[in-house]
Amino acid sequence: MSDGKQEPATAWHNLEGDRALVARESRREGLSSEEAQARLERFGPNRLPEPARRSALARLLAQFNNLLIYILLGAAVLTAVIGEWVETAVILAVVVVNSIIGFIQEGKAEKALDAIRQMLSPNAVALRDGRRQTIPAEELVPGDIVFIQSGDKVPADVRLLEVKNLQVQEAALTGESQPIEKQVDAVGSDSALGDRFSMAYSGTLVTHGQALCLVVETAGDTELGRISGMLASVEQLTTPLIQQMDKFARYLSFAIVGLAAVTFLFGIFIRGYTVPEMFMAAVSLAVAAIPEGLPAIMTVALAIGVMEMARRRAIIRRLPAVETLGSVSVICSDKTGTLTRNEMTVQTLALADGLIEVSGAGYEPHGGFSRDGEEFEADSDARLVELARAGLLCNDSQLHLKEDEWQLEGDPTEGALLTLGLKAGLEMADEQGAWPRTDLIPFESEHRFMATLHHDHEGNGVIWLKGAPERVLEMCEHQRTADGDAPLDHDYWKGRIEELARHGQRVLALATVNCRESKRTLHFDDVEHGLTLLGLTGLIDPPRPEAIEAVKVCHSAGIEIKMITGDHAITAGAIAGQLGLHHAERVLTGNDLDQMDDEALGHEVEQVNVFARTSPEHKLRLVTALQARGQVIAMTGDGVNDAPALKRANVGIAMGVKGTEAAKEASEMVLADDNFASIANAVEEGRRVYDNLKKAILFLLPINAGESLALIIAILAGLDLPITPLQILWVNMVSSVALALVLAFEPAERNVMSRPPRDPAEPLLSRFLMWRLGLVALVFTSGIFGHFLYLQHSGVELEYARTAAVNTLVMFEIFYLITARHLLDSSLSLRDLLENQRVLVAIGVVLALQALFTYAPFMQALFSTAALTATTWGAIVVIAVTVLVVVETEKWVRRRKGVTHVGG
Repeated sequence: MSDGKQEPATAWHNLEGDRALVARESRREGLSSEEAQARLERFGPNRLPEPARRSALARLLAQFNNLLIYILLGAAVLTAVIGEWVETAVILAVVVVNSIIGFIQEGKAEKALDAIRQMLSPNAVALRDGRRQTIPAEELVPGDIVFIQSGDKVPADVRLLEVKNLQVQEAALTGESQPIEKQVDAVGSDSALGDRFSMAYSGTLVTHGQALCLVVETAGDTELGRISGMLASVEQLTTPLIQQMDKFARYLSFAIVGLAAVTFLFGIFIRGYTVPEMFMAAVSLAVAAIPEGLPAIMTVALAIGVMEMARRRAIIRRLPAVETLGSVSVICSDKTGTLTRNEMTVQTLALADGLIEVSGAGYEPHGGFSRDGEEFEADSDARLVELARAGLLCNDSQLHLKEDEWQLEGDPTEGALLTLGLKAGLEMADEQGAWPRTDLIPFESEHRFMATLHHDHEGNGVIWLKGAPERVLEMCEHQRTADGDAPLDHDYWKGRIEELARHGQRVLALATVNCRESKRTLHFDDVEHGLTLLGLTGLIDPPRPEAIEAVKVCHSAGIEIKMITGDHAITAGAIAGQLGLHHAERVLTGNDLDQMDDEALGHEVEQVNVFARTSPEHKLRLVTALQARGQVIAMTGDGVNDAPALKRANVGIAMGVKGTEAAKEASEMVLADDNFASIANAVEEGRRVYDNLKKAILFLLPINAGESLALIIAILAGLDLPITPLQILWVNMVSSVALALVLAFEPAERNVMSRPPRDPAEPLLSRFLMWRLGLVALVFTSGIFGHFLYLQHSGVELEYARTAAVNTLVMFEIFYLITARHLLDSSLSLRDLLENQRVLVAIGVVLALQALFTYAPFMQALFSTAALTATTWGAIVVIAVTVLVVVETEKWVRRRKGVTHVGG
């Protein structure tokens, strides 16, 4: 940092404008060109710094630094040694495809920083040499005086000096959907980012008004630059599946090399085999032990999950994220637009004699009115209709029905009032025709109200006014009651305002006053006093009904939901209660988090589910604290402020509709509909994908183990190998893969969302899987080797016995596939068979291929096979069906013991 530069931690929002000018050695007339040039050399250009990046070649080579890839390359070498070039090409193709996918995804992650840089404004209007000049935003320096107005992107972090009805959309930084009204008065030094009303930040959008500003921070010292720096420094975690597969690959590689070496030495020194003979035997053993098809099946299963999630409105950007969703234990969700509709709705009306509840949500005008739980028609209460008419006509927004969807043009609060009018039975065109507008006082932040003047066609004039309740109460003398106008009861209305605010509702007051027919212009003096208060409206962005149901589903699945929002604590708590979040009554704010050390935060973060007024650092801290407690986190977000936490989370989920490109590029998943219910669907799909991967692994490994054990027994006993290396490759790369692939299409288990999340630390081969693997491998080995020895003792040719052994192995696979479709539930039902008809197709294909393998002359010549008799086939079926009987019996015993699910 250059000498003399102000520390970025300076609370500019806490300094009065004149003090900020002094601190930045500036003045309202702006800088001279010479001063600006000197500061540009001192501070550098106003652009975000480029991060250090690896070359494309380095990123590509890094994709091969993986033990699973080493095993595949080893398998390719072994198949090449024995001359099976087709299998070699297939394995190498899997390696290349996986590496290319990783290379592309890593490149996408780096685009997150580019997306943030693109948010900067290209130009700025600054005072230089005493006159306005349009200059490149990169040339702005601390101390510059700039002008901003509606439609501009704020070009740097600025302290506001003069404002005129200024509103800034800061959703990308704060997560709040409503534009923020700005002011010039200093605010508290500990104010949250969304409460710093005297500041405007780089990259945010001016939606209304104009301002004169002092540039206080540029480039990397802006809020946007600080987030960019956080994003570049955040470590992206490896998914549980990749961690488990790396560990599995490491153990498997050591086991295969060690087993092959021991067998090679044993055969030479103990059994007296020649070196060439034992080399081929060792190669056979290694080929038998390596599950060559597993990476391809893993990729296919994840790809199927991606397609299914896309159908359910969740777009996956990184394949492993599909599986990670299955182990999510905490979902950290934004509020606005994800858990809520992002459509303001009038939920409560306060009249002079009580409250009226308004049903329905969003801009769709379906809903009604009830008092004390009893519904009534709107036209039975003239006061309600008049209040609704005031909200409909004192309004500059429009609602349109487009393709069966109500769409708003204008302010969300005004949209809610339009919908209220429609619910009350008022037609917009009819009311505007009956009461045409003559004049208005537009809303401005200084006076905090809007008023409109109307005349009917019978000579009656009326003024309708809406605004902040405290301000409107000052202007009223009367209140509308069922018996006519009465003196205003200030205490009553203040109590109602507090009551609605406690429920997280934004309160708006509506008032009226009659005027003479000749009045055609509206002045402030006309509404300063003497108005009649019609009532209050309580507005809120309500929870999505489907999000409420999704929260219940997540809770039943053992997943905790934590709301992390930039909104106010009262509103956040109210929405959390309506959603059914656990412990919704406790809300921690960003200021509360700042007072906690990491240990205290680690304790609180598991007890509290609602966090309000949070900054990017808070979100990142919360995610990191939860991960430190062993939780697997899915984090939703839409703004630049969410990008660091999205990148850090195990699964970052960006909003597809209202999300920024920075958020999308930092995420693993994008919601096409911005709907929390789609996350619950994605979690269910992730659990299904992992279950199916587990089934595929549990299907393939016993086959490899059975083959290996049969070969080891033959070598140890000094007998002929029951299956040759070439025949093993045929089984592993054709029938095994074809059958295992259909498991990727299995529908979700019936209890998939009623069991707790799996522990990501649990090994891929849990005790249950090891037990099942050993049990099935033993059945396979006994059947294959026993049948092979029986046939040899019967005097058949070696080729015949080996052909029978290979077909016994394949028939074992077919019957095992049927039972492997469920880990615990019975697979013996017609419904299960018909539910995934690909199983029947795969079995038919494999049987056809085995017939070719057994009877086709060219296959007999290639694989040294012989035609089998019907008697032998009968024996093969009887032997192979034992695996179905054994596994189904084991599952039945577990169910009888009350086991409902298996880990790992």
